[in-house]
Amino acid sequence: MVVRMRHTRAHTANRRSHHALKGAALCMCSHCKAPKLRHTMCEKCGYYRGKKVIDTVARVEKKQSKKKAQKSA
Repeated sequence: MVVRMRHTRAHTANRRSHHALKGAALCMCSHCKAPKLRHTMCEKCGYYRGKKVIDTVARVEKKQSKKKAQKSA
């Protein structure tokens, strides 16, 4: 099949100019002032909208104990 009305490179590039990816929208955490993604919990302190969602200290301790147990085994 032959394309009847071929688009020029410029026409194609103009159409594709809107296909670029946009950067992630970051905002500051209200608790620790670290940059974080919008509508998500802060990875540094575990707060979301002023409330503590996850205890990050306990999470780190659990990870370290797992690693320690894995090394000794």
